Amino acid sequence: MVNAIPLCIIRFQHGSTLSTLDLSLSKSGEIVKRLCERLRTERLTQQMTQADVAARAGIGTNTVSNLESGRNVGFENLVRVAMVLGRAGELEALFMPKLESIDDIRRYEESSQRQRIKRKSRNA
Repeated sequence: MVNAIPLCIIRFQHGSTLSTLDLSLSKSGEIVKRLCERLRTERLTQQMTQADVAARAGIGTNTVSNLESGRNVGFENLVRVAMVLGRAGELEALFMPKLESIDDIRRYEESSQRQRIKRKSRNA
């Protein structure tokens, strides 16, 4: 069972248009459906066929179709399509650190310097 996502509103800008994606109490499948609909609408707004997008992104037409249908495709393919549609900046902003204080900045810098500790061998 997929749990609902806590209240979250994402605002993004494309050109002069400010859009909002309300993720309040949505399940992941609902979010995927809305994003796929928006992807298709964006492609059509730019008067591009799936074949046009696929050719410019260097992927297959079936991959674009699968992406618009909400079927699993590689993350890199999503990034390529976003780049073709001029929306890569929104993806870049997805997991930006929330740095609201000096303490946040310090924690972020410390965490980026951490390295994974190697496990000790069992034979030791």
